[in-house]
Amino acid sequence: MKNQPKPDRPDQVSEKTAPRAESSTQDDPRFAIVGIGASAGGLEALEKFLRQVPQNSGLAFVIIQHLDPTHKCMMPELLQRETAMKVFEVRDRMRVKPNCVYVIPPNKDMSILHGVLHLFEPTTARGLRLPIDFFLRSLAEDLQEGSIGVILSGMGSDGTLGLKAIKEKAGVVLVQEPASAKFDSMPRSAIAAGLADLVAPAEELPAKILEYLHLDQVLARSETPLEEKDQSALEKVVILLRTKTGQDFSLYKKSTVYRRIERRMIIHQISKIADYVRYLEKNPQEVKLLFKELLIGVTNFFRDPPAWELLQSKAIPALLKEHPAGGTLRAWSVGCSSGEEAYSLAIAFTEAIEQLKPEADYTLQIFATDLDQDAIDKARLGYYPNNIAADLSDERLRRFFIQEENGYRIGKKIRAMVTFATQNVIMDPPFTKLDILTCRNLLIYLMPELQKKILPLFHYSLKPGGLLFLGNAETVSACPELFTPLNLKFRLFQRRESVLPLGQIYFPASSVPSAPENAKESTKVKPASNLQALADELLLQHFSPPAVLVNNKGDILYISGRTGKYLEPAAGKANWNIFAMAREGLRFELGISFHKVLRQKEAIILKNIKVGTNGGSQTLDVTLKTIEEPEALQGMVMIVFHDVPEPPSKKLRGRAAGPAAANARVVELEQETQKLREELHTTREEMHSSQEELKSTNEELQSTNEELQSTNEELTTSKEEMQSMNEELQTVNAEQQSKMDELTRTEDDLRNLLNSTEIITVFLDKELHVRRFTEGAKKIFKLLPGDVGRPLSDITSDLLYSEMSEDAQEVLRSLSVSEKQIETTDGRWFLVRIMPYRTMDDVIGGVVITYTNITEAKTTEKKLREEIEQLKHRLEGGS
Repeated sequence: MKNQPKPDRPDQVSEKTAPRAESSTQDDPRFAIVGIGASAGGLEALEKFLRQVPQNSGLAFVIIQHLDPTHKCMMPELLQRETAMKVFEVRDRMRVKPNCVYVIPPNKDMSILHGVLHLFEPTTARGLRLPIDFFLRSLAEDLQEGSIGVILSGMGSDGTLGLKAIKEKAGVVLVQEPASAKFDSMPRSAIAAGLADLVAPAEELPAKILEYLHLDQVLARSETPLEEKDQSALEKVVILLRTKTGQDFSLYKKSTVYRRIERRMIIHQISKIADYVRYLEKNPQEVKLLFKELLIGVTNFFRDPPAWELLQSKAIPALLKEHPAGGTLRAWSVGCSSGEEAYSLAIAFTEAIEQLKPEADYTLQIFATDLDQDAIDKARLGYYPNNIAADLSDERLRRFFIQEENGYRIGKKIRAMVTFATQNVIMDPPFTKLDILTCRNLLIYLMPELQKKILPLFHYSLKPGGLLFLGNAETVSACPELFTPLNLKFRLFQRRESVLPLGQIYFPASSVPSAPENAKESTKVKPASNLQALADELLLQHFSPPAVLVNNKGDILYISGRTGKYLEPAAGKANWNIFAMAREGLRFELGISFHKVLRQKEAIILKNIKVGTNGGSQTLDVTLKTIEEPEALQGMVMIVFHDVPEPPSKKLRGRAAGPAAANARVVELEQETQKLREELHTTREEMHSSQEELKSTNEELQSTNEELQSTNEELTTSKEEMQSMNEELQTVNAEQQSKMDELTRTEDDLRNLLNSTEIITVFLDKELHVRRFTEGAKKIFKLLPGDVGRPLSDITSDLLYSEMSEDAQEVLRSLSVSEKQIETTDGRWFLVRIMPYRTMDDVIGGVVITYTNITEAKTTEKKLREEIEQLKHRLEGGS
């Protein structure tokens, strides 16, 4: 682009004219910031991309590449040739402005906060850096749904996790068509993860971005409360989704659903939702794509690390203390997506057990469910790209993952802890008897009325004292009485005991058996016999004293055993208050003692109370006690009835028969026992010896395995570093190749310029050796291409200028210009001009000698002199 303005130098521009954080941009309208990730082969793709961006697009572009930390970046200078926008190398706290391009400097990580770019020293090894993911994540947090991510040519999978963050915030993702990329690994990784909204060659992406933003603004301007017609169209979209996928999104937040629909409309360049409904009806594949869009299947390992640290270091140990005998704990990961949350829980539990070293044996069984079958299939594979290293420590990667060619696979021990299944938490039966339930970033997409149904279901699923782990934007405010916050900041809650009646718990329809057509004909299915349950029931019925649980007003909440002898329903409207139901002789004493026990919080025992029964009387003791624990029953009163029996009659005692004498048999049994002891001792010694041998062999195998594992880790690290260095070298090579092409063009221009002026030029170094010469120099010197590097004084010359070398030396010494008119042996004349040769760094690197042919001027001058002499001679003769 020859006619575009060019800055002096990129580094000078960034210092003099680049906007800094101190300069306010409050008067600037809101503009889009596009994050562009590129690696090996990215220079070519970036040049194609920027050539198609209008000078006044109103966008800002931030470019993140894998750069050699030891090599000076030439990217701003190279890209400046391709665009009329200003190109800056980023400096710390540089504010982003529209119609500008910003390039990450070498050996830095970069983030953005409120439109200001911040540079960080890398904290990871050279081969493990993921600068594209690092920046795109911060861009997603900063711009939310306004974030735009672009992935161009590159090796590896850097950028995929960053694009996930952008998708989670409802931003847009564009990816270069892999077939048009010099290296297609990065684009393919983004597409395989299902993150690409638009895929096109690099040169077509700018137009796609501008079209997207234009339609987005059109929809934003018309984004008033949904008109009745638009509301109807939105409901039709929900109906189509339910018909095609079987999933009901009517109770999802309308703003979320509409925003996701909007994004699909923008991608297809549809401006009215009614038109999009028709498009859905004609294209069943679009229904599936919209379904995927609404699921928002975005997650990563150990999201919100401080929350996971709290769960591992405090919550899980406290949970294990409640299970001192060990055993298997149960957990449910709701909306697990591709499995990272479930595997994170398994890793955290394993590490917690290793840190605590409990005497009992504990295991954790995790049920991980999601609505998306594709996500569950990915989770079952347990295979993730290399860039999960950004979320996991080297120690965790080494211990819990297996390095494969292009990523990591979850280890067998962790994989065995998790069971994956597709499930709709709204429609399908829940898991029960859980110790831990994680549901992170699902409730925020549901309407409040649906949250009020799901939270009691979670409460029912958890055991007493079970843990509920929510996302950082979620709360239990819809049902605060069900959970006690352990840490409100990190959304960690514990199940609180509640007297919520079972009928108020929302059970999904598919988990409740349908009623038979004829209730009279239905037969009750007898549950399987259980010895403990039958024994408990027998004890409660025949041996446990009758009791009632009442609240502080006397209303009966629970009855244990048979209380008909002490309580009877009052006549009239049903009244379950104990004072209304107490029989004659009990009501007065009970009323006084009840209020007394509420005040003093100590148990009260009423002795020998005579209660009238049907046609008789019964003597009993009554115990009243307020309840302090469990928490859900605090403030309630337990009333226990003890019948006072008649004095028992004296029983006859029989005489015990003496034992029969069996001395011979006793001796025989003792001898047999001794023999068995000796055999047992021998067997134990043999077993001990075998165990020692096995232990020794196992230690040797373990040592060998550790050595092999260490070697494998070293090779893996070396491979990653080599790959990273290869990408950096590819980038440097592309920059150098571009500079070489530019130098070649410059050299061609210079050669043509010098040859076209017909000025003979010879370049000499400080030793006055020939460095370069123009084609015309052969008219004076006997120069050949092989004479480069030889002293000029050794070259035969037609010039009658023996002191030329001395004059050149004087020019080097004094830095002055020498100019003389010199004749050749064949009568030609040249103006010989000797000047110092100055480099770009203002260093004298030799001399430049130009030879301008002035033969014609000298001939004309000679003729004029002769004519003047003749004229003068005539004038003198005439006088």
